[in-house]
Amino acid sequence: MIERKYRIDNDLEYGSVFLFGARQTGKSTFLECQLNEAIFFDLLDSDLKRRFRQRPALLYDLLSEKDEGTIVVIDEIPEVPELLDEVHRLIQKRHLRFVLCGSSARKLKRKGYNTLGGRAMPCYFFPFTSYEIESLDLDHALLYGMLPPHYLSKKPQRLLSAYIDVYLKEEIKEEALTRNVEVFQRFLNVAALSSSEILNYSNIAADCGVSAKTVKDYFNILEDTLIGYTIPAYTKAIKRKVVQAPKFYFFDVGIYNYLMKRTSLSPGTPEYGHAFEHFVVQEVKAYLGYTHSSRQLSYWHTYNHKEVDLVIGEAEIGIEIKSSEEVQSKHLSNFKEFRDEYPESRCILVSRDKLTRKQGDIELMYLFDFLHLLWSNQLIPQE
Repeated sequence: MIERKYRIDNDLEYGSVFLFGARQTGKSTFLECQLNEAIFFDLLDSDLKRRFRQRPALLYDLLSEKDEGTIVVIDEIPEVPELLDEVHRLIQKRHLRFVLCGSSARKLKRKGYNTLGGRAMPCYFFPFTSYEIESLDLDHALLYGMLPPHYLSKKPQRLLSAYIDVYLKEEIKEEALTRNVEVFQRFLNVAALSSSEILNYSNIAADCGVSAKTVKDYFNILEDTLIGYTIPAYTKAIKRKVVQAPKFYFFDVGIYNYLMKRTSLSPGTPEYGHAFEHFVVQEVKAYLGYTHSSRQLSYWHTYNHKEVDLVIGEAEIGIEIKSSEEVQSKHLSNFKEFRDEYPESRCILVSRDKLTRKQGDIELMYLFDFLHLLWSNQLIPQE
């Protein structure tokens, strides 16, 4: 059993929790391990789901005599969102603590269900991180991703195919999130081509044969169903004009590679470089999520095409990501203008060069040294 980084008991000290995470990130297994004395309701149990749908007040009847502070886990709460009124009542009257789990917040937002008025903290669960894997197989992770079933499988390609099929069937078709699933599937493939790139909705719309508004709606669906996320541009520039459109990333690099129809990756190729960048972004995103950091993750790109891949907080840290095995002076050129704009920023170049060192005021970090500093809380100042 691989121990996960996130400690949900820390968040339960403050009350209840909405725990959202994409399918197969391991939420249910994680909760069973960390909260083995909690009361569990699994709404994927069709009989239980039917009974709660017919009479949501059944939840109150079952729990009204439980001791104050009792922890109750409701897995897949979006399946019966009507239960949230009863959860609200049990929090107020019986002072129970809930973990409300789901792979999509869209069902709750779309129909305006009770979201407990701030009585439950929203938290997010991610695929495996490097911190959780004792001897990370980097090339395997770059190709197949870090979703637990995929990383641990000897035949992950078949699982990746099934993952996308189930996502399209259960999240998109059955929930009627779009009228045309075939067009949405084509959009998924075009979105993969745009992953880690600055979004141009008009160009993507032309490739998909739909309007720019529809494309924006589709990206919102990807974010609401936790299959991807956008990273905004860092726009607080003083001297230079900067791009303001966001970038998009799939939540797991394996999903991205599957949609790009990649079955192998070779170091030194652009494809390997894209996957390497995606992996590092995925790690930083998970770290900021698990530590509940208020620092925003963004990127910086000028109109003369100077770019820093990640900016953390108020330009406190700038991170460039290169998959090279030997860092050269040309790889540092983007930092010159960035440091001129933000002279107090800590500048880090992450690569596969094993010789971690400083070159002037720029830190050159081997990937695994960077990940160690990140997950040991030595890279990003704690709040």
